[in-house]
Amino acid sequence: MITALALLGYAVGAAWCAPALLAPLTRHGASVRAGLAAWLAAMASVLSAAVVAICFSFRTVAADWPQLTRALCQSVAGGACTPEVYRSALYEGGVAALAIAGALLAVVALWRYGRRVQRSRRQTRAHAEAARLVGRALAGSAAGTGARGQARTVVLDDPRPAAYCVAGRPAAIVLTSAALALLDPPQLDAVLAHERAHLAHGDHLLHTLTQGLAAAFPGVPLFARGEAEVARLAEMSADDTAVRSSGRPTLVAALLAIATGTAFASAGIPDAPSARTARRGASVPGGALAAAATAVPARVERLLRPSNPARSAAFAAVLTLTLTLLAAAPPALTLLVAR
Repeated sequence: MITALALLGYAVGAAWCAPALLAPLTRHGASVRAGLAAWLAAMASVLSAAVVAICFSFRTVAADWPQLTRALCQSVAGGACTPEVYRSALYEGGVAALAIAGALLAVVALWRYGRRVQRSRRQTRAHAEAARLVGRALAGSAAGTGARGQARTVVLDDPRPAAYCVAGRPAAIVLTSAALALLDPPQLDAVLAHERAHLAHGDHLLHTLTQGLAAAFPGVPLFARGEAEVARLAEMSADDTAVRSSGRPTLVAALLAIATGTAFASAGIPDAPSARTARRGASVPGGALAAAATAVPARVERLLRPSNPARSAAFAAVLTLTLTLLAAAPPALTLLVAR
């Protein structure tokens, strides 16, 4: 029972304190993939610790209910917990009520997670089907034909600029006519490379996972903050992929054009704060990943002022160490307490 309490204490502490540790390390995107791994490892660590704690508790209940009630009483009241207290019907009834409440909370969390994931998948599937039926194929692009191994790129008539991808079978990259009018050919290639990177990395799965966890555990800082941080880092990762083929100035100009509704030349890009004047873009479905809808000012600033290799390596090392500690904490704590 002490092991279960220790793991549960770790899970609660990490769920509330990990964001304060991870946010400064990942704020500027100096090491994007390591940052993503660290946030996901923190979530996995908290969930695994909580699940193992619950399993230990159930095993104790099944093996020896009196031992559980005695251990709980003594851990709270110490020497003041006498047999007359922990053997009383009132006390045992209270412990049973707590156990039932905990089980109900777990069921509610699972239900909320499942409902959020199903709703996101349903919205994404419906929007992808509608885009393929209503949209027209992008002319002059291999992706527009739905070539094997590539997402089909379609254009929707909409006066609001937007570019996003929706996963599915097959996946689709969606551009609005307004976005297409704003982008020159190199900028369009940069946006398409960004969206293909999302699909290749499986970012829609991370998006669905973190959205579901935030819905299952509302108000828990790790999951509430983690959803936004994972989305921001996934966009930065896709930016890095697009930069390798299109260059920083071209991608920055494309992002600013979609975010502000104003065409930009790839040369002479303005400062990042201009992206804060973004207009309201076209409607994007819940499961979609949009090129210029998440943390645009921070991403533009990062692209304009890239981190030097030494700084990126240092952040990667710290994040890797943090990831290792988070992954090792639950099993190490279990072994330590069990001795």
